[in-house]
Amino acid sequence: MLLTTQDELTGYKVTEYLGIVRGNTVRARHIGKDILAGLRNIVGGEVLEYTKLLAEAREQSIDRMKAHAKEMGADGIVCIRFTTSSIATNAAELFCYGTAVKLMQLD
Repeated sequence: MLLTTQDELTGYKVTEYLGIVRGNTVRARHIGKDILAGLRNIVGGEVLEYTKLLAEAREQSIDRMKAHAKEMGADGIVCIRFTTSSIATNAAELFCYGTAVKLMQLD
């Protein structure tokens, strides 16, 4: 499955637009990781626990979006975007979406 944030993929022609596809996940913070993050706030620097949490959420959202596109028979997804929102005090949603397309490779 080819993915891009652009309107088209280099070397390919979009032959059919299949529609919007999406993937999301809601993640809650872990109390142990919150304690470590709090300690990092004292000394400064990157909060690795949250960086890892967001990276895992992003990958899971992408995987779910790709599965949705595969169900539609897509070869790729164009115009991919990400958004986040707070669901509760200790939980956030990471949502990604794009347009599923059929592709033809150019010579």
